[in-house]
Amino acid sequence: MNEEGGVEPTQYTLTNVLASVSATGCVETGRKVHTFVLKLGLSSNVSVSNSLLSMYAKCGDPVTARVVFDRMAVRDISSLNAVIALHMQVGEIDLAAAQFERMAERDIVTWNSMIAGYNQRGYDLRALDTFSMMLRESSSLLSPDRFTLSSLLSACANLEKLSVGKQIHSHIVATGFDVSGIVLNAVISMYSRCGDMNQAKVIFDSLKSRDVVAWTAMLVGYEQHGLYGEAISLFRSMVGEEGLRPDHITYVGVFSACTHAGLVDEGRRYFDMMKSVDKIEPTLSHYACMVDLFGRAGLLQEAHEFIEKMPVEADVVTWGSLLSSCRVHKSVDLGKVAAERLLRIEPENSGAYSALANLYSACGKWDESAKIRKSMKDGRVKKEQGFSWIEVKHKVHVFGVEDGVHPQKKEIYMTMKKIWDEIKKMGYVPDTASVLHDLEEEVKEQILRHHSEKLAIAFGLISTPDKTTLRIMKNLRVCNDCHTAIKFISKLVGREIIVRDATRFHHFKNGLCSCRDYW
Repeated sequence: MNEEGGVEPTQYTLTNVLASVSATGCVETGRKVHTFVLKLGLSSNVSVSNSLLSMYAKCGDPVTARVVFDRMAVRDISSLNAVIALHMQVGEIDLAAAQFERMAERDIVTWNSMIAGYNQRGYDLRALDTFSMMLRESSSLLSPDRFTLSSLLSACANLEKLSVGKQIHSHIVATGFDVSGIVLNAVISMYSRCGDMNQAKVIFDSLKSRDVVAWTAMLVGYEQHGLYGEAISLFRSMVGEEGLRPDHITYVGVFSACTHAGLVDEGRRYFDMMKSVDKIEPTLSHYACMVDLFGRAGLLQEAHEFIEKMPVEADVVTWGSLLSSCRVHKSVDLGKVAAERLLRIEPENSGAYSALANLYSACGKWDESAKIRKSMKDGRVKKEQGFSWIEVKHKVHVFGVEDGVHPQKKEIYMTMKKIWDEIKKMGYVPDTASVLHDLEEEVKEQILRHHSEKLAIAFGLISTPDKTTLRIMKNLRVCNDCHTAIKFISKLVGREIIVRDATRFHHFKNGLCSCRDYW
């Protein structure tokens, strides 16, 4: 762009330049172009202003983007779409929705801005509802594109709504949609995150060309389902036979697989490879994985030393990982250190208090455990409640511990009591140590029998035909007793039971679990 005697750039030149700036994310270059636009008197041109608005939003400067929008004398549908995306970007969900409602005309970009915005902000049900509204209100000429479909599939994965995800996949197949990589990768991720690894593998194997995202989606899926050997084997094929280089997300997946497979040396080797071969600077997620790798293997001192040598300050996840390992391996002193460091960062973290109290209880230190629970109460720190849910006939049924509100409570409790008696005959011994309170054994057994995932399973058994696979979701980690009990239940009733807890999928079948009892 020559300001002295050269040919002045047209609006088309400037919009192309601003698009390039948006792609690079260099906001300083964008500001220089903006200054040039003002000198040329082109700020009133709606196409140029839209490009400026989009550039600032994509370069991470929402404040200036809003200033550009407010100063626009003329706005078109692209301007309004851009400001909806901007509102979503900064978390102004209600403002985005209000702008959307005011629009007399909406194109596919408008709908995508709302659907993707809801999905990215965690409002996944709203994303699905908005798509339903789009189908009802829009003309037959307006069809979902690859961005719509990938956002919808992501929403289904987040909500673990396999039935809805299957409907979207069927729509893609039935309409002969020209599927791109972004959509196929989203389909793979949806199936794996919703618990159907077989279908995820079918689609993965059918791909003519696989990028890093596809490989990573499969690898993470295997890891989440306890198929650690398959995950590591896939990683080796990816970097060996295929010659693809993993990205930072791929490494998180393979580190986690090594952690749960107990492959400490292999995890160390991949961590070194990430830094030396792929030149990827470790993030806190990578460091937390390594701490988990050492901690789960019982190398608690090495895990602690690793944290102390990290070039960045450890976060809540990292200290929480060490604290969890201390609870498993009953290391009280180091557990106290981890809890104290975690609470410095996040003083009201209920998980830290609970983990430390549980550590004391597991070691028989009931008085110390009671003190921690009292300090939680005095500090008004609320413990996260555990819930499990199951979807039957398109309706979600939610259960808590000792749940007393479900209309079929009596039948559920009777079913669970019968199952309890039967699996005890098969050799199941209730792990009353999982009840981290100083109570009578009989009371502990009753509490264990009424854990939320067990109640959800009992409801599933009385509400679905024989041989139907039960899919249970839980917001917290499944306890040791429930894990053991569900193995026995799967053998007793001859069904596969899939439980998705806070960390992974557990596939229970014929008395065994896919995680191999290491989770």
